Amino acid sequence: MTEGFADAEYDARVAAAQARMAEEGLGALLLTDAADFRYFSGFLTAFWESPCRPWFLVVPAEGAPVAVVPTIGAPVVARCRVGEVRDWDAPAGDGIGLLADTLRELAGGAPVGLPAGPGTKVRMPLADLDRLRAAWGLALGDDRGIVAALRAVKSPAEIDRIAAACTIAGRAFDRVGEVAAAGVSLTEVFRGFQRLLLEEGADGVPYLAGGAGPHGYADVISPAAAVPLQLGDVLMLDTGAVSGGYFCDFDRNFAVGAVASHLHDVHARLVEAAQAGLAAARPGARACDVCAAMARELGGFDGGRLGHGLGFQLTEGLSLMPGDETVLRPGMVVTLEPVTGVTRGRIMVHEEVIAITEDAPRALSPLAGPRMPEI
Repeated sequence: MTEGFADAEYDARVAAAQARMAEEGLGALLLTDAADFRYFSGFLTAFWESPCRPWFLVVPAEGAPVAVVPTIGAPVVARCRVGEVRDWDAPAGDGIGLLADTLRELAGGAPVGLPAGPGTKVRMPLADLDRLRAAWGLALGDDRGIVAALRAVKSPAEIDRIAAACTIAGRAFDRVGEVAAAGVSLTEVFRGFQRLLLEEGADGVPYLAGGAGPHGYADVISPAAAVPLQLGDVLMLDTGAVSGGYFCDFDRNFAVGAVASHLHDVHARLVEAAQAGLAAARPGARACDVCAAMARELGGFDGGRLGHGLGFQLTEGLSLMPGDETVLRPGMVVTLEPVTGVTRGRIMVHEEVIAITEDAPRALSPLAGPRMPEI
């Protein structure tokens, strides 16, 4: 396996999908996105960054998955948990005829399901999707939520991967004082923190955001600015580092020298809100219930969401927000991300990662204390 799990991990995923496909009357699943392709096969590569080549995995109602891929990837995919690899010369060709033949053969005239819910995408040109429907008469529709439901509940092996990524990030956060101080620009801090994450064992750092200012920060998604940190600033770093193909996603706030006491109070309230979310995150609770528990500690809900699902992707699946009635199940991994305003145009955010178990949730990130560490 390119991803390193045992064959039984993938076989169980395929069997679970096929059981649900039988219930829904689907002849096959067509998977075009990197995360979905990888979930059933173990195919892990950075080559998805090349937009000129589509990659297809077909999970039939019976039997092993069949990969329909560009020739350049055939040797790697053949080492994954697939039954057969069919390839075409790309980017000279588009592979759609080969894919159509494969779908007609494996689906046997039954509908073919594509993941179609929130957060999904079909990774092929729209014109090619239209050709599949029109020229070959394939019955392409949604997958009835099968793939999202399966991916939402992680196996113990998957949770261990996420925990490993969180441990790596925790060690890097403990070393932030090596790269951040008054007078150091936020750009330099970002570069230095990425280096720390790699030194501690991360395979990569696809996501890093943060902010700094005397009353918190304006947002939590901006790239770094070449502005020096000042004494009295609050510095926040939020990382989506990857280990073994799985993301962590949590942040930490730091006081740059001594900061106003009310900022420590705000931080403590955020930590208390996360603890309230932790207490509420039990099997059978809904995503909106966990959101409400944190919102009560914050004095209300101001919009957005207060956490999300996590796994192959930085954000996937449920959202901790009003209206999301997704029921928590053992094996789900979610972030707790309370946010509150500090002053006009300035906020503070705190984030942790937890796994839902049969009882109390398991903290995967090393939980922060109420007082911001000083650097």
